[in-house]
Amino acid sequence: MKSEPDVYPWEQLVKDGKTHWDGVRNYQARNFMRDKMKIGDRVLFYHSNCKPPHIAGIAKVCKEGYTDFTAHDEKSNYFDPKSTPENPRWSMVDIEPVIEFDSPLNLPDLKQNQALEGMPLLQKGQRLSVQPVPSKYFDEICKMAGINPATM
Repeated sequence: MKSEPDVYPWEQLVKDGKTHWDGVRNYQARNFMRDKMKIGDRVLFYHSNCKPPHIAGIAKVCKEGYTDFTAHDEKSNYFDPKSTPENPRWSMVDIEPVIEFDSPLNLPDLKQNQALEGMPLLQKGQRLSVQPVPSKYFDEICKMAGINPATM
């Protein structure tokens, strides 16, 4: 899951203890959250639009997909007049922090790791804010961070 540090940084998730992941306005990303993400699924918390972009830590899903209520709030930046409570267009999940990396894993370092070759996040033009991470890539990222994925 990608977030810009000036919008919602990892440190805020840690402070809050959990949050709803609202404002996703891409149908493919919405479908991943709505249909695929389950309680306990681990999440790489990625800071985008910063220098360098990086993975800050691991969170987990603590509430499965439900209607993104910000789409119905006219005062919200994520308001969508075509979405109604009766026919919602957008979904979100709740996540909570699991572990912060001792040092963020920077995008250039991720790209240099040949074991991550083919990972969608590292592909040119990949802009999706929510995307699945196959376990072979997740495990390698944990290894890079000095974390045993089996202990989480």
